[in-house]
Amino acid sequence: MATVEFYRERAAQAAREAERATLANVRERHLVARDTWTEMADKAESVIATRAATEAEKRALAETA
Repeated sequence: MATVEFYRERAAQAAREAERATLANVRERHLVARDTWTEMADKAESVIATRAATEAEKRALAETA
């Protein structure tokens, strides 16, 4: 979960940088970075959830066997 938190922190930092940017191209670069970090966090959360579901399914199958 630390990885997801890191990604979320980086996304928030990029958003703050975008707000402070005075040049449009710099603002856009930070917004793209924000979106990328957010996407990485979302994917990492999805992987964590999938792994947890798979492990739960394996445990349930082991208990019934």
